[in-house]
Amino acid sequence: MNIYEAIRRDHDIQRDLLDKLVDTSGDTKERTHLFKELRKELTLHANAEERHFYKPLIPTDMMQEHARHGIAEHHEIDELIEQLEKTDMDSSAWLKIAKNLKHKVEHHLEDEELTFFQLSGKVLNDKEKLELATKYNAYMEAHR
Repeated sequence: MNIYEAIRRDHDIQRDLLDKLVDTSGDTKERTHLFKELRKELTLHANAEERHFYKPLIPTDMMQEHARHGIAEHHEIDELIEQLEKTDMDSSAWLKIAKNLKHKVEHHLEDEELTFFQLSGKVLNDKEKLELATKYNAYMEAHR
């Protein structure tokens, strides 16, 4: 498994959790559980991705701006998660923020999969792609 396959696997988990979350309503156990799972998954993924994908790419001229943009989007996602934590799950505002989060995350995942992966593939060799996946997966396993 290379770094792209590892990250894409986690992107699929995030998409699934987001779809399920925005289909919930009210202050229910299901909504609470899905939100906690999603928050954990997004935070863990962002940390692993920044350490074991973005960081090695920042020194390269072609990838520096893209890596910084991705990290900035992680912070925007964190801010939306904080807004959800501060909003009553029963309110219509909560669902609106959750849908905004879904949109932001899906945009971010598309950016990575359609642009970032292709560009970084020109910078990383096959051995590096495998090594990064090993480190990324080890981080995810250690913190799940």
